Amino acid sequence: MSADDLEQYESKLELDLYREYKDVVGIFTYAVETERRFYLCNAVDLKVRTEGGDVYYEVSMGDAWVWDMYRPARFVKSAKVLTFRDVSIEEIVHSDLEVPDSDARN
Repeated sequence: MSADDLEQYESKLELDLYREYKDVVGIFTYAVETERRFYLCNAVDLKVRTEGGDVYYEVSMGDAWVWDMYRPARFVKSAKVLTFRDVSIEEIVHSDLEVPDSDARN
């Protein structure tokens, strides 16, 4: 496999992942970002932990989708992340107004 073939393969995986994200984002309530992964989920709990003077975060998620193009299954029942880095949790706002595709106007 050449470097070009590998680059095309990874580009296709990334595009497929983005398309899947667009298809599923509407069924989730929260977007969670850690230093290693991006998640969509319907339940999230963040706990700040201290141990031996160190502070870390424990993020528990339920009914989640994981942004990772190399995972064979991105939907998970639950996920737990422990991290010393920042965690971003945002509630996804779903609009009642949907913009139609340009193809639908014709």
